[in-house]
Amino acid sequence: MADEEDEAGFDEEVEDGCGGVDVGHGKRKRLFSKELRCMMYGFGDDQNPYTESVDILEDLVIEFITEMTHKAMSIGRQGRVQVEDIVFLIRKDPRKFARVKDLLTMNEELKRARKAFDEANYGS
Repeated sequence: MADEEDEAGFDEEVEDGCGGVDVGHGKRKRLFSKELRCMMYGFGDDQNPYTESVDILEDLVIEFITEMTHKAMSIGRQGRVQVEDIVFLIRKDPRKFARVKDLLTMNEELKRARKAFDEANYGS
């Protein structure tokens, strides 16, 4: 019963923060449809996959993100999600861990390149 109350409170926050996402009535804004369609095509699906397939995949993605966010909020500083928390959660999945490491490394390289570019242009 306590879990149901917590989830209900979370749904309210999602509705407020996502510009009118309606979770309760089955009609909600699809956040990742375009990207998922492109990814499905890239992985060998039809160029225009069935809407039902995209919807199911989107439900799975949103469920995964929600679960990871809840877990990350519970292990680190209460109520905050930090990169280290996500890395900690996926450390036992080698594929996800390697991908996150690559993305974080690339992010740092991009930051350094932007900083060097800005310094070269503006002489700071």
